[in-house]
Amino acid sequence: MTATRTTAAGTRRSRVPAAHEQRLGSTRTLLLEDGARVRRTVLPGGLRVVTEHVPGVRSAAFGIWVGVGSRDETPAQAGAAHYLEHLLFKGTQRRSALDISAAIDAVGGEMNAFTSKEYTCYYARVLDQDLPLAVDVVSDIVTSALLLDADVDGERDVILEEIAMRDDDPGDLVHEEFADAMYGRTPLGRPILGTVETIESITPRAIRSFYKGKYLPENMVVAAAGNVDHGAVVRLVRKAFGAAGLLDGDSLPSTPRSGRFRTRGAGDVRVLTKTTEQANVVLGVPGVPRDDERRFALGVLNAALGGGMSSRLFQEIREKRGLAYSVFSFANHYADTGMFGVYAGCMPKKVDDVLAIARDELAKVAVSGLTDEELERGKGQVRGGLVLGLEDTGSRMSRIGKAELLAGDLWSTAEVLAAVEAVSIDDVRAVAGSLLEVEPTLAVIGPFDADRDFSSALG
Repeated sequence: MTATRTTAAGTRRSRVPAAHEQRLGSTRTLLLEDGARVRRTVLPGGLRVVTEHVPGVRSAAFGIWVGVGSRDETPAQAGAAHYLEHLLFKGTQRRSALDISAAIDAVGGEMNAFTSKEYTCYYARVLDQDLPLAVDVVSDIVTSALLLDADVDGERDVILEEIAMRDDDPGDLVHEEFADAMYGRTPLGRPILGTVETIESITPRAIRSFYKGKYLPENMVVAAAGNVDHGAVVRLVRKAFGAAGLLDGDSLPSTPRSGRFRTRGAGDVRVLTKTTEQANVVLGVPGVPRDDERRFALGVLNAALGGGMSSRLFQEIREKRGLAYSVFSFANHYADTGMFGVYAGCMPKKVDDVLAIARDELAKVAVSGLTDEELERGKGQVRGGLVLGLEDTGSRMSRIGKAELLAGDLWSTAEVLAAVEAVSIDDVRAVAGSLLEVEPTLAVIGPFDADRDFSSALG
């Protein structure tokens, strides 16, 4: 069931997605690595359970990953996925909102949730002995939320406050404006929080319909990591989801998103006039999807270009010229597209200089790539970030849960490190040249007139 393919980043095994390898109800070990064992079971209804036993720890992280994010909404539903994230903590048939929070607080655990463009996660981290409680509480809120009219209406103002808080932070808002400029009026272009108009108009009935239509077992992954036993976790999950009537039928897990997303176009400029002390800018281009082999080369490029204090952008813009306090590059990956860009916050009078330097550095790397020293430093940053990010059970739970939900495949840490190490100067130059050949998109927030000309920043 494995094949070998050679890529620009080296040779690795290519696994058939797990959903097609396994019968419902069977269990298999995904990999053995560093003493940690990852196992996977598909329950009736298509619900996937993945666990990682981590020796030597006394904690356990448990999460339920739902393949629903803001890109799964219609324009009228904009913000529904995030709205649901709030509402699921408001009460179930068995627990009030206070009961939910008190149960985890009483054992010294932590519980939370978050919504992204493509998925939503509900999770808890507790002592290993309290894992049954965490499974019960988190499963209860995900499977059996009441979604009462009063709760929907009561939480509406909370969501609107969250939108207002986002709008008051230009460092956050500029990324929303950039996404809208790049993707336009599409699901990826819309903000995760929704808009004031959609949040004010969405009805309890619409929220309940979205919940029932999207929160299905075949679209969920249950993940646990730490001092956990796979069989015990499966039994706990089977009991919790079975009690909610969600393990009926023989559905297979849903297929990860695929296809090709088209961006709105190159060279768009978005200027949002706000009376701020700083100008906040994002300059970027379409990136690569999360399964694109070039993502490793892009990760190294991103680290060397704007990932730390030794990066080109930090050195040129902050250290040498003192033009900005905050400056960095970023790479985001989605199922069928991505984005790669530069962010900076600076005094309004310095914005032209900052953008000129950023554009110049992007042009240089597109033509010449990185130096040998930058390449090795970039690889080191990526390696360190990966390994240090797996030092707690919560991050390990996130790793296996996201991998199963988004790809149906899990790379071992050793495989990822090998792919990063295999990145060459030519790989980086190729991905930089390919992505940066298009005219960039620009978003600017600051005390500028709406018709302020920023075209010089685009090349």
